Amino acid sequence: MSDPAPDNRPVPSACGLAELVDRHQTGVWRYLRALGAGPQLAEELLQDTFVVAWRRGLADRGELPVETFLRRTAKHLFLRQSRAQGRRTALLVELVDRLWQRDCESDQGEAWLNALRECTQQLEGRARAALRICYGPGAQRGDRGRAAAALGMKPNGLKTLLQRVRALLRTCIERRLEVDDER
Repeated sequence: MSDPAPDNRPVPSACGLAELVDRHQTGVWRYLRALGAGPQLAEELLQDTFVVAWRRGLADRGELPVETFLRRTAKHLFLRQSRAQGRRTALLVELVDRLWQRDCESDQGEAWLNALRECTQQLEGRARAALRICYGPGAQRGDRGRAAAALGMKPNGLKTLLQRVRALLRTCIERRLEVDDER
């Protein structure tokens, strides 16, 4: 058994922590991204979340309390990080939290990602290329001018195309999720 933590709760072993991280890191990271954290911030907050869980001896609890604790901890760490942005961030986080609990909690967002993958595979031509260039691996938000040039477009044309593609994807994803719910 591990030495007790300062508050007299047992600290989980490194093995127990590794199992906890393996089971929950994907869902917590996706949740942080859904709240609005960028990839790097989500990674940092994910690590901080598991440090808090480890210090509190979380590995010994049941599955649902663990998921709830990790999500709440991640949410509070994100809010603390985002306080400079004011009340708007807090409201957005609360809305996303409700949507996550309603739509993603049961499968850690897997149905949404599968729907997104299927919908993006249906895109063709310039729409697919714009999505890959602007949102694919290695894409940087400030490179829109270069992306537009690579597609033979003006920056405003690319912006309009991406708005249309996002709207198409949103509609496609919602339809696929509705069909899945009916099954």
